[in-house]
Amino acid sequence: MNRIDAAFARLQSEGKKAFVAYVAAGDPSFEASLEVIKALADAGSDIIELGLPFSDPLADGIVNQMAADRALKSGMTTPRSLELIRRFRETHQTPIVLFTYGYEAFHRDVVAAGADGILLLDLPPDEAASDSTLAGEQGLKHIRLIAPTTPDDRVGLLAKSSSGFIYALSRTGVTGAHGVPSEGIGAQVAKIKSHTTTPVCVGFGITTPDQAAMVAKSADGVIVGSAIVKQVELHPSRAAEAVRDFVAPLIAATKGV
Repeated sequence: MNRIDAAFARLQSEGKKAFVAYVAAGDPSFEASLEVIKALADAGSDIIELGLPFSDPLADGIVNQMAADRALKSGMTTPRSLELIRRFRETHQTPIVLFTYGYEAFHRDVVAAGADGILLLDLPPDEAASDSTLAGEQGLKHIRLIAPTTPDDRVGLLAKSSSGFIYALSRTGVTGAHGVPSEGIGAQVAKIKSHTTTPVCVGFGITTPDQAAMVAKSADGVIVGSAIVKQVELHPSRAAEAVRDFVAPLIAATKGV
C-alpha cells in the first residue's frame, strides 16, 4: 500500500486527522533540511510535503520565495532533492509528497528515491489525461489543488482525478500567513467530498493551534507550510529544534489531544 493511503487508513481507524507539513528541500542547507524533515516526522507529522526549489515560485508568498532562494544558494538541485529523500528513508517512513511533477524519467527516479506523491500544481486534469505519463500514477499519488473559486464542474473533475488526498485551499492568493482560513471551509470541504471519497486536507494561512483545530473539524487533514518555513528562516542554526517546538501544539490541536 502506498504510504499516503496507509497513513490515512491508520488515522481513520484512530479517529484522528492528518497533520501535513511543508518545507523547502535544502533550506537552509542539505544537512539542516534533512534534520528538519526528520524532526517533523518525529514530532508526529503524518505527511511531509517537500518543495523542490526553483527560481520563479509565482504561487508562493515571500516566506516560501525566500526559502527557495536560500535552498538554491546552498546548492540544492533536483538530484540533490532526491538524495535528501533517500537519506530520509534510511531512518523514516513518513510519506513524502513533492511539490512538482515531471515525465516518465522523473516519475521513475522519485519513486526509486522514496517519494509517495506529487502535487500537480498547474496541470489541468483534462490535459493530464492526454499524456500517458501523467494520466497514470506509476507508483505516485496525484494530488490536486482545489480553490474556493474553482467552478462547480471543475471541482468534480479535479476531485475525481485526485488520489492520495486533495489539497483544498482555504482562501485565494499566494501562500503565507497574511490571510486567515475562510470561515466557509466546512461548506467547501463538503462540496468536494460530495464528489469523492479521497481525503480532503486544507491549507493556506493556518498558523495557530486554534486555526488548526477549526479546520480539523471539517477536513481530513490540516496543512501548514509558510509558518513552519518561517521558523527555519528565523532560526537557521537550530532549525530542526525550532520546527519541532513550533509544530508540537499544531499537531496536538489537529489531532484533538
